[in-house]
Amino acid sequence: MALNFTINTSNPPIGALLAAEHVKGSVQVSVEEGKDTRLDVSDAIHFHDANSISRYLARVAPALGLYGANMMEQTEVDHWLEFSAQRLCGQPGLAAALGELDKALSLRTFLVGHGVTLADLSVWASLKGHGEWQGQSKSFAHVSRWFFFLSSQVPFTAVGNKYAKKNPPMSKSNSDEKKQDVGKFVDLPGAEMGKVVVRFPPEASGYLHIGHAKAALLNQHYQVTFKGKLIMRFDDTNPEKEKEDFEKVILEDVAMLQIHPDQFTYTSDHFPTIMRFAEQLLSEGKAYIDNTPPEQMKQEREQRAESKCRNNTVEQNMKMWTAMKAGTEFGQTCCMRAKMDMSSNNGCMRDPTLYRCKNTPHPRTGSTYKVYPTYDFACPIVDSLEGVTHALRTTEYHDRDEQFYWIIEALRLRKPYIWEYARLNLNNTVLSKRKLTWFVDQGYVDGWDDPRFPTVRGVLRRGMTVEGLKQFIAAQGGSRSVVNMEWDKIWAFNKKVIDPVAPRFTALSSSYVVPVSVAEAAEEMKEVAKHPKNAEVGMKEVWYGPRVLVEGADAETFSEGETVTFINWGNLIITKINKGSDGKVVSMEARLNLDNKDFKKTTKITWLAETNSAPLLPTICINYQPLISKPVITKDDDFKEFINKNSKLEEKMLGDPCLKNLKKGDVIQLQRRGFYICDQPYEPVSPNSCKESPCVLLYIPDGHVKEMPTAGSKDKSKSQASSNAPAASSKAASSKAAPASSPAPASASAGDLFSSIIAQGETVRQLKTAKAPKEEVDKAVQQLLSLKAQFKQQTGLDYKPGMAPPTTATATPAMSTDTASCPFTRVTQQGEVVRKLKAEGAPKDQIDVAVKQLLALKAEFKKLTGQDYKPGMAPSSPASSVPSSAAKSSSSSSSSSSSPSGLFERVAQQGEAVRKLKSEKAPKDQVDAAVKQLLALKVEYKQATGQDYKPGAAPVQKAPAPAQAPAPAPTPAPAPAPVHSSPSPAPAAGLYEKVAEQGEMVRKLKVAKAPKDQVDAAVKQLLALKAEYKQQTGQDYKPGQAPTSPAQTQSSSPSTNSSPQVQQLLSQVSQQGELVRKLKSEKAPKEQVDQAVKTLLDLKSQYKTLTGEDYKPVAAAGASGGEDKNRKERENKSEKQGGGGGGKKGKGDKGNQGKEASGGAGGSGEGQGPKKQTRLGLEAKKEENLADWYSQVITKAEMIEYYDVSGCYVLRPWSFSIWESIKEFFDREIKKLGVENCYFPMFVSQAALEKEKSHIEDFAPEVAWVTRSGKTELAEPIAVRPTSETVMYPAYAKWVQSHRDLPIKLNQWCNVVRWEFKHPQPFLRTREFLWQEGHTAFATKEEAAEEVLQILDLYARVYEELMAIPVVKGRKTEKEKFAGGDYTTTVEAFISASGRAIQGATSHHLGQNFAKMFEIMFEDPKRPGEKQLAFQNSWGITTRTIGVLTMVHGDNMGLVLPPRVACLQVVIIPCGVTASLSEQDREALMAQCSKYNSRLLQADVRVKTDVRDNYSPGWKFNHWELKGVPIRLEVGPKDMQQRQCVAVRRDTGAKVTIPEAEVEKKLVAMLEDIQNNLFKKASDDLKSNMLAVDTMEQFQKELDQGKIVQIPFCGGIECEDWIKKITAKDQDLEPGAPSMGAKSLCIPFSPLKTLQPGQMCVSGKEAAQYYTLFGRSY
Repeated sequence: MALNFTINTSNPPIGALLAAEHVKGSVQVSVEEGKDTRLDVSDAIHFHDANSISRYLARVAPALGLYGANMMEQTEVDHWLEFSAQRLCGQPGLAAALGELDKALSLRTFLVGHGVTLADLSVWASLKGHGEWQGQSKSFAHVSRWFFFLSSQVPFTAVGNKYAKKNPPMSKSNSDEKKQDVGKFVDLPGAEMGKVVVRFPPEASGYLHIGHAKAALLNQHYQVTFKGKLIMRFDDTNPEKEKEDFEKVILEDVAMLQIHPDQFTYTSDHFPTIMRFAEQLLSEGKAYIDNTPPEQMKQEREQRAESKCRNNTVEQNMKMWTAMKAGTEFGQTCCMRAKMDMSSNNGCMRDPTLYRCKNTPHPRTGSTYKVYPTYDFACPIVDSLEGVTHALRTTEYHDRDEQFYWIIEALRLRKPYIWEYARLNLNNTVLSKRKLTWFVDQGYVDGWDDPRFPTVRGVLRRGMTVEGLKQFIAAQGGSRSVVNMEWDKIWAFNKKVIDPVAPRFTALSSSYVVPVSVAEAAEEMKEVAKHPKNAEVGMKEVWYGPRVLVEGADAETFSEGETVTFINWGNLIITKINKGSDGKVVSMEARLNLDNKDFKKTTKITWLAETNSAPLLPTICINYQPLISKPVITKDDDFKEFINKNSKLEEKMLGDPCLKNLKKGDVIQLQRRGFYICDQPYEPVSPNSCKESPCVLLYIPDGHVKEMPTAGSKDKSKSQASSNAPAASSKAASSKAAPASSPAPASASAGDLFSSIIAQGETVRQLKTAKAPKEEVDKAVQQLLSLKAQFKQQTGLDYKPGMAPPTTATATPAMSTDTASCPFTRVTQQGEVVRKLKAEGAPKDQIDVAVKQLLALKAEFKKLTGQDYKPGMAPSSPASSVPSSAAKSSSSSSSSSSSPSGLFERVAQQGEAVRKLKSEKAPKDQVDAAVKQLLALKVEYKQATGQDYKPGAAPVQKAPAPAQAPAPAPTPAPAPAPVHSSPSPAPAAGLYEKVAEQGEMVRKLKVAKAPKDQVDAAVKQLLALKAEYKQQTGQDYKPGQAPTSPAQTQSSSPSTNSSPQVQQLLSQVSQQGELVRKLKSEKAPKEQVDQAVKTLLDLKSQYKTLTGEDYKPVAAAGASGGEDKNRKERENKSEKQGGGGGGKKGKGDKGNQGKEASGGAGGSGEGQGPKKQTRLGLEAKKEENLADWYSQVITKAEMIEYYDVSGCYVLRPWSFSIWESIKEFFDREIKKLGVENCYFPMFVSQAALEKEKSHIEDFAPEVAWVTRSGKTELAEPIAVRPTSETVMYPAYAKWVQSHRDLPIKLNQWCNVVRWEFKHPQPFLRTREFLWQEGHTAFATKEEAAEEVLQILDLYARVYEELMAIPVVKGRKTEKEKFAGGDYTTTVEAFISASGRAIQGATSHHLGQNFAKMFEIMFEDPKRPGEKQLAFQNSWGITTRTIGVLTMVHGDNMGLVLPPRVACLQVVIIPCGVTASLSEQDREALMAQCSKYNSRLLQADVRVKTDVRDNYSPGWKFNHWELKGVPIRLEVGPKDMQQRQCVAVRRDTGAKVTIPEAEVEKKLVAMLEDIQNNLFKKASDDLKSNMLAVDTMEQFQKELDQGKIVQIPFCGGIECEDWIKKITAKDQDLEPGAPSMGAKSLCIPFSPLKTLQPGQMCVSGKEAAQYYTLFGRSY
């Protein structure tokens, strides 16, 4: 009998081929290659399954015994055949199956009997074809032995060698590449190949949107994967929403998505059955009819109160049901409700509605029914009836799952499995049908297929491909993580699909095109490839001719003599550029240079030939923006407030003639613009309208965040100065009103040289950008220098970028205003270039070049005009600033900008420019330059008026000098009176409201993390409104202060003395304080800050000499002075946050040093409260924004430095010393217990790490793997330890042989890596951290249990005795215990600022679990010959302690360190070192400080003297307070005289005078008192925030108030999950922290309440086992 065996070579059936190889001596079998695998026995009989083929071949050759020698062996063979198919073939995670196989082969050579059988063939074949087997073979010795033994046998080598080549294993790189875009599709539980049935049930009430597309495609994925069935079911349970039109639409949408359901059904097909089931529930008392009014019913469900109808009799219910079915007036007031559980914490279980009355006729059943089932009732019934095995639902239905299963069980139906996945949430998008319908009805969109809509039709019309959508859905997989996604990711997937096939065309913006004459070019047409990398896309016609068009934006970047690459043509040289009077390029001339094939260093541009043979096509490009301006619309938001009314942007273009062939839906790429889809093809002139219809193209986003795509030379526009030079040239040339008087005559050769320099400069820049060889760059630079030397020789001028060409006049007294305005225009244009480069995120070197050019242009402007350039200023004639006596004597001809009012305006404008630069986060050098100009203008203003500049105060004319005016100088007025009259209050009040509203808008955008361009636009608008407000009122806008006139503002400033001299000094001190604050906020150089502070101190000293009082700052103009002052005094206990510095003036006035309010010009930035006053202090308050406060404390207190690997941080000495204190204490104490220190490697083999299954499962997502050495892939990946159990215990197994080898007590101080992907927070949640981990092994459980508590007590002492933090000791619940351990004990701390607990340290009893896995055994002395497993513990504490300490004790002034862990306990600060202090007194003061330092060191106090002379005492006070030093010791000259010093406590701020002789004694006692006080304060905090309650309602209430709560708890894992879920609703923790529900912290050893007999768990389902501490946790 001849058998024909055909195999699919792409997936060869190795097991069946092995069977064929074994029987070929007995049976004639021919093997052929084909499409499908099958064995042809006869014309009628064929086998397709590999196992069936193997069985048949074994049976036709029974003598070989492949199917076993008897019935028992045959059964075993069947088992292993099933095992190979179900457990090995294509299944992820082989470990469990290999473990079972290893056990079976431990004492066997073959799987069944004493020879090879089908069992061996099939299992060997499954392993041979499995990618994971090679990596795991070493871990399973018996399987490995068996596998390699068989591999050496002839049939196995023959088949293996022959067919392994047909199906090569995927390389790692390919595998990784594939996995990048494929998400994790979790296998459906209980799914069987060919038996899976899934369903897609849309409601026919609207178009499908992209969320539906995800659902449909996910269902299709599982249908295809399991070769199952997909049902598409219309949910038509609500006739009011059901529309037949939408059914047709949805079917079309599904077809568009290329989804092919196996069956189409309607819920209404099952109405009779559903009604029968409803009546069954009524008759069984599981449902009832309720006529409670809907509003009352809603309240009862919320209050968990039972309805009055709940206990109706069956007869009553049936009677009311009959009325409902008949649709009577009474019946319509009723509904059917399931009798579930009104006391349930799940609202969906509180007697939901099953049926309700609807009078609307149904589209399919007409008026047959008056009652209709709810979706929640019908869905489980129809799923069960239609054979659905797996119901895929989004996680938002999770609460209804319990209800779903209750209905199934109550009706005794087959139970489908619910599989949850995350719904698709997209930013700036609404998916609600109601909201989408509103947009259509209101006319905001063109219809349901509007490209801005998230409907399937909308996204497909906008250019989304079905394949791109599928790839995106595949990348999401079956994830349950609910996240808000940007659209960019979807479009990025789409780009991968369209980029390889989209033909390339050209279009130019019709708003600005420039003709280029190429005289030598002939008009001709050539064919070029539509796609440069894909010839299959085809060819297109390209026309060439003597006149071509280019983009104006490109043309402006060209210079004469420059070589430019015209795409699809070649290189052309620009020979002439013609510009109009407005500076724009009007035409150009060029010559062909097609022989030059060097395209590397040229600008590439798009162009179109202007020819009658192929006229350009009118084209409109449309770019759509999101309809919703806010990224995430919350349930409290009204989406109508966030509608983007400018979401459609159109641009008219001149298109490639080839575009006329486009059809609707064609996807193309416009070169240098992006991808587009043809929405409306071009139509020639219509005989009806006599008009042609342009080609309409819609922009297809490609996943990059950018603005509307534009042309323009993208590379050059970023860094080229010459983009402005030609414009300047034409402007200057057109303004030859005055005769030229250049130092050297300007000649034609000079002009040529000027152009050559520009061109050569551009060449140098391009060479550098392209990183050309050094000798090439040097040669080009040498040529550039040579050209500049020639230029200077001819013109007598140094060449400067941006300067006017040599044909124009240089600055002379006779130059016209037009000539002066030329550099003004160039500065403006170059400023715009700089801003654009920054907005586009250009490389830093490009920005630096552009900024340098901008500064050079500004210098030239000043040289020409005598003024600094100010944005927005009117350019003035340089005549006004020429130093001629005639100009000086004529007041009428002097520039208005030099008058007091003109100067006042210039200062105001420059101040606005500085603020704008800061808001835009401009480079520091640019901000510094602007600030410098501002200060210079203020000095000039003061010289002109005799007053300091004050914003909002009108300028006063200084007494004119006799040389300037004949009138005598008037006597200065005692108080400067304002010149401006009060403006009309009505417009000012309106403007004030507008500024406030816009400020609120800016805040909202920032909070919502809106796109940067949106925020920038809003800020720009805010600044414009503020400027307008200031113009109207004469004042800066201040939040919370109604607009007042300048007169009122001026009069509100308090004064201690009416003397003009005092007034002037007051003003000077205030302004100098403002200057100091600005310098600090701008992080100015230290010497500049010191100089300003010194000036401030001198002014204050003069003020005190004049008035006899210390200077006290006044409140800001228009503000409530007293209130502001009191607030400042409450917040600033010493000199921080103020103007900075001040020598010590004796202890009596220490407290008042530098307490200046942020007044004057400070104002408020963007309506967001007080301006930042110092770069040293904290800008966030702990109680207002904990996350920002924490971040600032740890960085400004010099604890942390951020690192370029996310989640990893540099521990600076200040924080590391805290860790050293903890280490020193704990190390000393554990050594008393007999623990020894050691060190084990940080790398773990995969086999060792995966030995303890539950242990590694807990750590698996966090393990970091090393997979490569240099460029070589490691044979086996190596893990970086997440913990060291699996590293250390193999060694323990070697060391322990006898009970005498126990106990082993080892500890290591080391680092571990846990690659968490949550929000990293320094100290609290990091990827690498330091810790100690102790690992001990004992002979008895009692010894181990005793040590667990000993270590826990030590951890409690670390927190309470060292760090002054109280903790709660207890045991972890089963859910929270250490994976793989018996039980876990813990110490839990509490951070009241966030209302969250934090795990302090843990001590685990591992029992014998790890000993069993790693075979840590010893011989039992009581039972010789018997092996006993060791009992083990592990325990650890980490650098998280430092974060806990910071958050518990820190305050709004910074860190507060308990003395026992402080790096420095005392800092000594010499005070009163002023210029007037003699050198002898200074040396004596320093000697006294040194003496105190030595005495304290001898008393074992950690102390340091801060003798830095470049910081004031006030600065030092602030610095050390911020770093949390427990005591500051102030020593001044007066203190020395009185033989005393002043100690300031960090914890309370109290100042204590200490006699010199008692310093050591008093300070040591004070340190102990600070330690105790911090512990008492934290203990009181914990006690007031921890309480015990007995009900869920009380628990929820206290939890929401930020407390931790002890509740009666049953200990169940499911119950704990339920508690966490219930309490997670609507939680909005501090920014950066994940929202979470309450979790169990510990079962306290000392609970606040005792459990009563029979007391129930808060869930109300099980008896309570103990009071358990729950809370929100880090």
